[in-house]
Amino acid sequence: MNDTPLSSEGSAILNNKNEWWRREELNARFPALKVRSEMFIVTRNFFNNRSFFEVDTPCLQVSPGMEPNLTAFSTELFEPFNEEKTRRLFLHTSPEFSMKKILCGGVEKIFQLARVWRNGERSRLHHPEFTMLEWYRAGVSWREIANECEELFKELVLRVSKLNGLECFEWNGLKCDPLDEWEYLSVAEAFKKFCSFDILKTAPDPLRPDKDLLSIEAKKLGIRFQDGEEWDEIFYRLFLKEIEPQLGIGVPTVLYDWPLFLAALARQNPLDKRLSERFEIFVCGIELANGFGELTDAFEQRQRFEREIQQKKKMNRISYPIDEDFLNALEAGMPEASGIALGFDRLVMLCTNSKRIEDVLWAPVVKGMP
Repeated sequence: MNDTPLSSEGSAILNNKNEWWRREELNARFPALKVRSEMFIVTRNFFNNRSFFEVDTPCLQVSPGMEPNLTAFSTELFEPFNEEKTRRLFLHTSPEFSMKKILCGGVEKIFQLARVWRNGERSRLHHPEFTMLEWYRAGVSWREIANECEELFKELVLRVSKLNGLECFEWNGLKCDPLDEWEYLSVAEAFKKFCSFDILKTAPDPLRPDKDLLSIEAKKLGIRFQDGEEWDEIFYRLFLKEIEPQLGIGVPTVLYDWPLFLAALARQNPLDKRLSERFEIFVCGIELANGFGELTDAFEQRQRFEREIQQKKKMNRISYPIDEDFLNALEAGMPEASGIALGFDRLVMLCTNSKRIEDVLWAPVVKGMP
């Protein structure tokens, strides 16, 4: 297959019929797909050289993940010769629960290039099925995971540069050099810098933040929101409009110290009880990775899951069952650990200067309607 340059118009690479298998369509994407294949090799070598075990866990799960803004795909599992005996299962949105169970079993350094699914997501940066690079290490802080991510980026960029001359990441006219020193910025610092107010003052009780206080600040910035929206919904409206587009410009940004209310599966910051050990990595205004100093307390994790279920009900979204086996594993004992989930396809996009996530997939998922 010829090394035909990628189309400058991302949407033009796949024809209107989405016939990605046609020779001319595949040929247009082939330079990016070659880089993708090489990036898989480099990534596996990176972790193998650091004595990680590559694991593969089931995609079908009792719980797909509890993130309030995610919707999962579901199916029915039935027993052989007894189709009436069924159990509802879900395609996971992340392999996180299973991988942490492996940590509980005593394997301390693991990674996975996992296929994951998120329903209702398709855009230049989203796809219903995509590849997640996820890794965990026992006995290390979240900063060590962030440093490891920086090392991985640098190895990938240096290898890709030999294939396509990559010098830095580019997206929407923005540039970012992952070989330069990375920026570390707390969430509170980001709100001060880009929104000119103290986000932590809107959460005097870290577990019951005050949406009225945040509403006042949002209105000052012209942020529109609906009556009845909760503190976290207003937070993300502000974040997506005023802050995220400013992150990862020039160099990657590590955004850390997220408010405790948005901790998800991260533990509380021992130095400041208002905060969690959650961090995210941004490049050219794009979120690439989400990481935690991992929560290991089963009781606290159950409380958070139950709060997220109630939150979904308020948002009129589908809620999912709690993975009791995961909580049992935490109860049995999970070591202190940190981990991260990275959108691998987005990283391939940045390494190939591609315009859409579908431009770096061998075969995209069919559209919802014919």
